[in-house]
This record gives sequence, structure tokens and C-alpha cells, in this order.
Amino acid sequence: MFSRFLFQTIDRTGWIFLGLVALAAVLIPILNLAVPPDSAFHVSNTAMALWGKYLTYALLAVAVDLVWGYCGILSLGHAAFFALGGYAMGMYLMRQIGPRGVYAHPVLPDFMVFLNWKELPLTWWGFSSFPYALLMVVLVPGLLALVFGWFAFRSRVTGVYLSIITQALTYALLLAFFRNDMGFGGNNGLTDFKDILGFNIQAQPTRAVLFALSALALMAGYLVARAIVTSKAGKILVAIRDAEARTRFLGYRVEHFKLFVWTVSAVMAGIAGALYVPQVGIINPSEFHPANSIETIIWVAVGGRSTLVGAALGAGLVNFAKSWFTGAFPEAWLFALGALFVVVTLWLPKGVLGTFTAWSAARRAGREAPAGTAAQPAQ
Repeated sequence: MFSRFLFQTIDRTGWIFLGLVALAAVLIPILNLAVPPDSAFHVSNTAMALWGKYLTYALLAVAVDLVWGYCGILSLGHAAFFALGGYAMGMYLMRQIGPRGVYAHPVLPDFMVFLNWKELPLTWWGFSSFPYALLMVVLVPGLLALVFGWFAFRSRVTGVYLSIITQALTYALLLAFFRNDMGFGGNNGLTDFKDILGFNIQAQPTRAVLFALSALALMAGYLVARAIVTSKAGKILVAIRDAEARTRFLGYRVEHFKLFVWTVSAVMAGIAGALYVPQVGIINPSEFHPANSIETIIWVAVGGRSTLVGAALGAGLVNFAKSWFTGAFPEAWLFALGALFVVVTLWLPKGVLGTFTAWSAARRAGREAPAGTAAQPAQ
């Protein structure tokens, strides 16, 4: 069954993408751990952490492309699901610090001791357990998406109005997590992590494993998204995107399909956030900022909407450009990002991958046309 799915639903571009990500999952950790630091082929800890962050962004972009590219839901709130998954993992990492914190409290994180908290809040119960934390990584973003989508899609909120509501949801969470009395670290967030599953989070082998897990999560996320969009439900999602009223008139429960893909996308975003936090070393309310959701939309647009692989490619390209620009021309980055979005909108509406695919198909058709003409029998 699984092998049939692989060979029937994944195209050549998908196989190339999966192969490159799998190669990176193996090669980058080897170049970091086995190659001496003075070698030209050595990959530093900083570079591996940076590329690991790009992989989590790529998974987030695939999640956004799943709802925007194939269902027409322009979400400006996926940063919320990403951040919630990150906070769930950050809370587990904070519980692992224990008495090694600045205030040496065996239970309470340092920021709670500083704020004169007397006992651990209910929301933190269970986060000393890694399986419980993983459950929350999936459950919290998924449940929020399920509840939000249930009311929004049943009310038939669509288009720009839905985009505004998702942005408002993200901004509300941003303001809530900034408050110290929420018990999530306030403006400073969660940081100073020590261990994960008993392993030093700063150690090279641990960082190598986190990188490999990020690559595997990206591959799994792509496969899940690909399975959805190539199924019968995926065809209905595209119909909803192109003509929602007509699809509803044909008898399909449109809100059910939208709720399903919306929830799956939110869970994928939460997993991306959970992998992001231990590699970056911090999670704070700025991750909820609506600008982050808007930037994710730009990644998908640059790479190619409705391609999945293009979304991941766009996340890598834009964030690589961001790292370079913020180092070389920090004041010009936002202008460059805006210019990039304008250029893509006007001259590359299908994105980098979509444009290349269309050009390649047209060139192939051009080569085959003369051969087909020559093969016609004389009348």
C-alpha cells in the first residue's frame, strides 16, 4: 500500500526533493561530527543550526501551501500554531533545568521565582514528561485550529475576512503571551535550555540529531500533504479553492473538508515550531507577530503556490537571502523583501518552481511537436 502510494502520487520533482532532504539529513551531521574543524568540508555548529532552522521554516511553508495553495485559505495566522508548538517544547525544556537554574529552585523556572510565583501553574503540569510535551505539541495547535475553524467555516467566512480574523487571532495571542501573569515568561519568553531527554542541548551530537529530525519531519510533512492533495479529498479541496459555491451546490460539505485540511496544517506548523525551539534556543511572544505569518506567505509565493516543493524551496531561498542581507545590509532587508514580493507578483506569478516547471513543459512540448508532425502519414 505504502509503496504504491509512493510510486503513484509522487512526481519526479517530489522524488528529487525527498532525495536531497534525505541526503542533507545524513551528510550534514557527518560533515559536522566526523570532519575535522580545520577542513574545508567541515560544517560548523552554527551553520548546522541555521540550516536546521531553515528546515523547520520549510515545513511551516508546506503547511501554509496546503491550505492556501490547494484550498484557497489565505492564512495570516499560522505563526500562532508555529509558536504554540514551540512553547510546548520550550516548557518541557524549562522543566528539565530543575535546580541548575539561577535561583536553583527544583520545580519553578527562574522567571517564576523572580516574579514571586509560589507554585507551578496548572498549565505547566505534565511538562516534565517528554511524551506529554509531544502530545501538547500536536494537541494545542490542532485543538485551537479545530475550534477556530469550526466556527469560521460553519459561518462561511471566506476571503479577506477570514485572513483578517486569522491575523486578529495571532495578534490576540501575541498580547496574551506578553503578559507576565500568563505564566509563559512574558516578554523574555523561555530560554537557557540545558537538556533534552537527558542529552546536553548544546552538544554536537544532540544538534546533529535535531537537524536530522527536522529533515525527517519535513519529508514526512511533504508526504502527508502530498497524500492529501492527490487523493479524492484533494480534488475536492481544489474545487473548493476554484469555485466554493459550485462545490457546495454539488452536495459536498465544504466546511468539513476545509476544517480537516486546516487542522492538519496547524498540526504540521506546531511540529515545525517544536523542532525550531531547541535549535534556536529561545521562544518568546515575538514568534506570534502577524508579520511572521505574512512572511510565510511570501515564502510560498516566491517558491510556487500549489507545488508543496516550491513552498519549501521558497522558505529556504528567502531565509538565506534574509541571513545574508541582515548581515551585509541590515537596513535594506525589509525593502528587499518587499521588492521581491512585487517582482514575484508581477513577473513570476507561479513562483520560482512553478515558472520553471511551466517553462520546462513548454520546451518539452516544443521539441515533441516537430517529431509528431513528421510522423504523420502523407495524405
